[in-house]
Amino acid sequence: MTTTPPATPEKELKYHTYVSNVIPWYVRFMWLVFWVFAAGYVIRYFLPAIQTELLTPP
Repeated sequence: MTTTPPATPEKELKYHTYVSNVIPWYVRFMWLVFWVFAAGYVIRYFLPAIQTELLTPP
């Protein structure tokens, strides 16, 4: 035999408990390393290459 769900939102609230997950420190560290590498790559390689392409197009 099945039971009917609660009729009001207040009664239904007990079935909706959400728990968030904390992001581990090492995942945050990996993202930090990624963004530092991405910024370094843009500064080191992309900006000089785009300047030469814009000033002397092929």
